Amino acid sequence: MPADWPPRIYVVLTLGVISFAFAPILVRWAGDVPGIAIAVWRTVTAAGVLLPVATLRIGPEVREFTRRDVGLILGAGVFLGLHFIAWIESLSHTTVASASVLVTIHPLILAVLGYLVLDERLRRPTGMAIGTAVGGATLIGWADAGTVDLGRGALLGNSLALSGALLVSLYLLIGRVVRQKVSWLAYVTPLYTAAALTALVAAGVKGVPLLGYSWTFYALCVGLALGPQVLGHGSFNYALHYIPAAIVGLLALLEPVGASILAYILFGEVPPPASIAGMVVVLVAVAVVIWQRERPSSAREAGPSASTVPERREKPEVRSSSEQTG
Repeated sequence: MPADWPPRIYVVLTLGVISFAFAPILVRWAGDVPGIAIAVWRTVTAAGVLLPVATLRIGPEVREFTRRDVGLILGAGVFLGLHFIAWIESLSHTTVASASVLVTIHPLILAVLGYLVLDERLRRPTGMAIGTAVGGATLIGWADAGTVDLGRGALLGNSLALSGALLVSLYLLIGRVVRQKVSWLAYVTPLYTAAALTALVAAGVKGVPLLGYSWTFYALCVGLALGPQVLGHGSFNYALHYIPAAIVGLLALLEPVGASILAYILFGEVPPPASIAGMVVVLVAVAVVIWQRERPSSAREAGPSASTVPERREKPEVRSSSEQTG
């Protein structure tokens, strides 16, 4: 991977992180509604927004997909759909902060899988920053769990959130592989379509009604589709072409920080001192990773971490015409 990120990546990821922070807030506003119903309308709306545009642009590229490409994209879509279901359901049993934190423990999973599957070796400071950030995120969840009495249902909610972490790790890892040869639009359109179909099947199996809710509910689902999914997940899927999945996952740890701040403003969920300390740890860890990326190449390479744990160098690639035009 190139030593420096393209300047536009910072803008893309910033927009993605901000939109992610609103996801648990929008779900909370939806009220006492089955989480699968939210997942269905969120994913269906996102796919419906992209399909008309994609139909006119990605046809030639899609026809060149191999069976492996199709299998990976569909698999990633299934994992993403299941992730949405697990995460949204978790918010019905635990707090915004706990659900956001537990589901974003995936950077550690991604760091391990990225090394084992893709031979992506992170620099030592980056690896330490990821571990530190996950520790800070865990501190937020621990402090939050200690101040809110949710009963035994909290165990189910936390388990669902952790399942969401594993599912999103697999989804991002596949995206890292596929995005090396497939353009953004040609990837996310079938990805979101597969996620929508997964959610629809889950709703049918569980007998969850999809109609008869308030207009406010449907408006919130549209907000989830256009914001956290198309803009948020879309931004991260765009960045996967340039950045290892573990680092993308690290940046997702900013979600509970933003979500906790919004939950305090909107719902009066006051974060305890330990939670605030965890937020600071996460912010510092992310800042360290970005600072490491921005240091001059000679300074980075002179450090012991560069020679001890070198990053994987990717082979040059030939992009499709749609990728070259953005």
